[in-house]
Amino acid sequence: MGFLKKLKDKVKSRKKSDEVLEKIKETNSSTYEKGLKKSSFFITNKLNKLAESKISIGDEYFESIEEILIMSDVNYATAIKIISLLKKAIVKNKAESVSECNELLFEVIYNLYGSDDTSLNFNKDGLTVILVIGVNGVGKTTSIAKLSNIIQKSGKSVRVVAGDTFRAGAVDQLSKWAEKLNIGITKPVKDFQDPASVIFKGIDDAIEEGVDVLICDTAGRLQSKKNLMNELNKINSIIEKKVKGGASEVLLVVDSTTGQNAISQAHSFNEVAEITGIVLTKLDGTSKGGVILSIKNQIDIPVKFVGLGEKIDDLQSFNLEEYILSFTEGLYLDEQE
Repeated sequence: MGFLKKLKDKVKSRKKSDEVLEKIKETNSSTYEKGLKKSSFFITNKLNKLAESKISIGDEYFESIEEILIMSDVNYATAIKIISLLKKAIVKNKAESVSECNELLFEVIYNLYGSDDTSLNFNKDGLTVILVIGVNGVGKTTSIAKLSNIIQKSGKSVRVVAGDTFRAGAVDQLSKWAEKLNIGITKPVKDFQDPASVIFKGIDDAIEEGVDVLICDTAGRLQSKKNLMNELNKINSIIEKKVKGGASEVLLVVDSTTGQNAISQAHSFNEVAEITGIVLTKLDGTSKGGVILSIKNQIDIPVKFVGLGEKIDDLQSFNLEEYILSFTEGLYLDEQE
């Protein structure tokens, strides 16, 4: 079979042939390995113990795999789907050892996730507006700063809007990041100012300044879906009137350490906003990286960025191949030609 070997060769070949990758799509393998170390150790350790236990390929094995997946924050429906596909793959490939089955598990996960375009959408005709949403405490403001850093490194100019007017702390925090990154910021002139009016001013400032990308923070509230929907509708209406094509991206920031609650938040926000991508923060702080699979299977919104550390460069464009390879570091494999 050799799926993982083929995947490694594919990644090496891509990196070798694409000598000048677009900076916006660059992925640092060592950052992935370091950031997903907890998750990798948890999963490979469990799978290696299965291989060592001489367990037969039957109900007990599949129950163990299901338990590992669920403990890794893969929700039940997704885990059952993976198990079903794994059983078919084992029959198709005539797998005879647990090690072979374990490798097939990752091939199934890889194929199940599919190939999403995780690159950012930029407006070809003028200003690109990116709207960032999410509840308080998920790392939204810090993610905006890290995203600004990524876009700057790609050669585009950036400005930010402190649209979370209900938290003075959020405005102050984003102001400090803007100063550190040497980018412009539009702030509310008074407490609890209408976020739409701040974003309105931010668009005018961005157009006057001639920047390429405007990233807008929003209030992190989910207590009232109706109020949230009204607020987002108002903001989107303003963006559509002032910028051709409206917002190019609506990114939802969720905290991976909250597990299934992250999926619940994604569900709720998806009901009131046309989300184009997920920013999954604090993935380095949990051994439950399976939440990525659950979000994809349950909501079918691509994870575009993952937070793999606290440094400004630790927000990475999500790469399925690197994700899979990071999880399989140290996995026992049968000898393959």
